[in-house]
Amino acid sequence: MNTKPESSNEVTVEFRNVEYYVPGSARDAILSQITLKILQRETVVLLGRSGSGKTTLLKLINGLLGASRGEVFVNGCAVADSDPVRLRRGIGYVIQDGGLFPHYTVARNVGLVPALEGWDEQRVAARVEEMMRLVGLEPREFAQRKPRELSGGQKQRVGVARALAADPPILLMDEPFGALDPVTRAELQREFAELVRRLGKTIVFVTHDLREALRLGSRIVLLCDGKIVADAKPEEFLRAGHPEVKAFVTSFGIESGAQE
Repeated sequence: MNTKPESSNEVTVEFRNVEYYVPGSARDAILSQITLKILQRETVVLLGRSGSGKTTLLKLINGLLGASRGEVFVNGCAVADSDPVRLRRGIGYVIQDGGLFPHYTVARNVGLVPALEGWDEQRVAARVEEMMRLVGLEPREFAQRKPRELSGGQKQRVGVARALAADPPILLMDEPFGALDPVTRAELQREFAELVRRLGKTIVFVTHDLREALRLGSRIVLLCDGKIVADAKPEEFLRAGHPEVKAFVTSFGIESGAQE
């Protein structure tokens, strides 16, 4: 029988000694000994090299994957016992290429979840306009475009608007700016940081970029070989003593006492 996490109104997501491995695989566990609490309105950045387990951990939150051992809780409820559809409708999800439906217009992509929630057409249309303006896209210019008519940065803006449209309390972001050119990426990072301040969501953000983690995170959780090896505020993270922290700091040319 599942035991609820320690009572705290602030804990939004909790991992309790979680392990994940692919059934039938001979390889070691992709994630092991994951114990982590994510508090309400935190922006927790999952940092790590390719293959460190960042995306796997993210997918355990919205039930796209199930823990092999241990338990994951969202808003005090065990993910394993939750209705997956209801769970995911309460969690926004943004991936690297936006994940847009190519045959849908921008407006239909953004309004998809509210429509699935049963909102009436007028309410959906108003919300679509609101969200498009929130991410810097003028509805009259962009609402009827298809994804193929958008730049990479515009697709990511639409992806963020869609993830926020039904006002989920939790937002998962899997390297959303990773495929963009440096100028567009920096611009979207600035806009995203402002959105975080305005909206007060709980955000779990995956990246392999230390500079991005320092700019956007209120906490940085570093994964190495499927384990958490550092968990600290940005100003403290650079001083952490683990060799993997030092490897990231050195590779990005950041002084251990300086924050981006």
